[in-house]
Amino acid sequence: MASTKTFKLNTGADIPALGLGTWQGDPTLLKDAVITALKAGYRLIDTAYCYGNEEHVGAALKEAFDQGIVKREEVFVVTKLWATYTSRAEEGLEKSLKNLGLGWVDLFLVHWPLLMNPEGNDDKFPKLPNGERDILRDYSHIQIWKNMEKLVESGKTKAIGVSNYSKRYLEELLPHATIVPAVNQIENHPQLPQQEIVDFCKEKGIHIMAYSPFGSTGSPVTSAEPVVKIAEKHGVKPTTVLLSYHLARGSTVLPKSTNPERIKANAELIELDAEDQKLLSEYSEGLVKEGKLCRYVYPPFGVDFGFPDKS
Repeated sequence: MASTKTFKLNTGADIPALGLGTWQGDPTLLKDAVITALKAGYRLIDTAYCYGNEEHVGAALKEAFDQGIVKREEVFVVTKLWATYTSRAEEGLEKSLKNLGLGWVDLFLVHWPLLMNPEGNDDKFPKLPNGERDILRDYSHIQIWKNMEKLVESGKTKAIGVSNYSKRYLEELLPHATIVPAVNQIENHPQLPQQEIVDFCKEKGIHIMAYSPFGSTGSPVTSAEPVVKIAEKHGVKPTTVLLSYHLARGSTVLPKSTNPERIKANAELIELDAEDQKLLSEYSEGLVKEGKLCRYVYPPFGVDFGFPDKS
């Protein structure tokens, strides 16, 4: 079900419901992982300049194309503009295309809405003498989006979007946007439903892509009582329930793994019924009321991005 299901973007393009996430993927295993995923039916691969693995993803795609496993137009490739390149989006996109060995990507996202010093002491993580991130705090995220909009005419990305955008940041951005973001990629799972963002994006025609659907390594999301209960009911693993949760919400989900068996297992999703969805919603709502939401990915930028649990 998951490997063939798609959603419609505001550009008119179809985006797969299931994608392979590659963040923190072991580079020595990543090429084989991407090929395994494509053979298992995945048709979306998500990477980023900051991950330092675009070359490995590119090598896997080339091999898959050369062997006839898939054609280029059958794979939805996503990468992201890193924070040291947000003032020079064209250069950032060119670097990613070169790394990937591609003439175009299907979706290019603003990775985080800020500018780190492009002339700082490191290409990806420039720091100040006191060890803090070297951030140009007067550079507007609205200007970052204006830089992104210029890329669409080139044909080098079919669509543009954002990542890690709160409702507040989107409300600031949209009145100034000529192009509405096609996607907002956010951390999303029952312990961090971010319902206010999901609902707002739905209203504005912005598709949600969910990363870290299991929380993080060793996180308690997989052992949460309602997740386990639903898994037992359907005779599946808790991870299957957590991935299926996003399909029920109309979102694309990005499980990450370099383990061949897990990659295949993550593609075997189920349809959650109304009772399942209610159980998970009530669990999430309870955490919101108790102030017990868990956000597992939040780099130490020292910036208030407008998320209620972090503001």
